Amino acid sequence: MSNSPLVQATILSPNHSGRRNQKITKIAIHHAAGVINGRNLAGIFVPRSRKASANYNLGSDGVIVLGVDESNRAWTTSSSWCDNRAVTIEVGNSTRGPKWLVSDYVLNRLIDLVTDICRRNGIYPCTYTGGKDGVLQKHEWYKNTNCPGPYLGSKFPYIASEVNKRLRGNNTVSKPVGCLYRVRKSWSDVKSQKGAFKNLDNAKRCADRFRLKVFDDNGKIVYPVGKTIDQLARQVINGKWGNGDERRRRLTNAGYDYYTVQRRVNELL
Repeated sequence: MSNSPLVQATILSPNHSGRRNQKITKIAIHHAAGVINGRNLAGIFVPRSRKASANYNLGSDGVIVLGVDESNRAWTTSSSWCDNRAVTIEVGNSTRGPKWLVSDYVLNRLIDLVTDICRRNGIYPCTYTGGKDGVLQKHEWYKNTNCPGPYLGSKFPYIASEVNKRLRGNNTVSKPVGCLYRVRKSWSDVKSQKGAFKNLDNAKRCADRFRLKVFDDNGKIVYPVGKTIDQLARQVINGKWGNGDERRRRLTNAGYDYYTVQRRVNELL
């Protein structure tokens, strides 16, 4: 069983039950209850103590990260019945409560992902019935929780409709990489974002105005030109970025994703 080609990173969680015992016939969409990028969202489910996971983690930045192979049952909905049948997706918000909004860009990425899951697993039509008999599933049906939140929950009929349009028309999905250039203080600081631009020159002008940086959809600094993750990791190993909280602070203030750098450091050691 293959995973989605839309995946831009893989951060696997150990929190799953191994091979699912049912055919994939459902898709459970959750919200993260926070503004968080894809890599950090997936990282939340890495500790075994978390005892939760999702097959896919779609961050507030639109980056899709594989957390649990589709062939395995993730621990997402508090229901073995649902988790064995459903590919589960965590979605990052664009605002916090009480509305827990999701950006239009991320919503479109979600529709891309759901369409791809349906296409590869032979699910058609993608239905939302308001109950467990439909394809699209809500966490709140299985546990006392306000998930997927009021905004995303209200979009389920729209998601189903848009997915079916794409399945019928065999439309191509949105380009997953290089779509937008984001102007932020750092990749992980979503709230500092001043704009998202298709044109790099416009993004550079915005960055100059606010003294910020420009990132591509993978979180790489494209302006001003930054160091690669490998270069940063080797500098960290050589002691050039300090230790502990000091390292985290210095890397973050410089516009880098501390957790991505630290993972590479751990791989090199």
